[in-house]
Amino acid sequence: MAKLLVVDDSATERDHLREVLIKAGHTVVTAVSGQEVVALAQSERPDLIFMDIVMEGVDGYHATRALREDPTTVHIPVVVVSSKNQKADKMWAQLQGAKGYVVKPYPAEEILKQIAHLLGGGGAAS
Repeated sequence: MAKLLVVDDSATERDHLREVLIKAGHTVVTAVSGQEVVALAQSERPDLIFMDIVMEGVDGYHATRALREDPTTVHIPVVVVSSKNQKADKMWAQLQGAKGYVVKPYPAEEILKQIAHLLGGGGAAS
């Protein structure tokens, strides 16, 4: 199974997504901010990152761009998980380097579908 990093400043949202992923058999690491995610991605080397957009300080767009610009994290796919549901939000996330976009609230299957799509069946990409 995959090692996944969940980034969300809402404990409720973070814990919900973490539970979905653990139930599916994945290893989960969590971060609470955009500032924290780059350092954690460098040290933990997750297979995939689920990133919220609206966070204090560094938002998910900026954090995704920072991950794309870092040679040690550029290969890690980012899936945005956000309540922002406008076409412009999805396009901007893609321009920052996001490989997927899931709108909150989401069914667990949508999250698992992103893993299967980006990691080839949910296994580790390393």
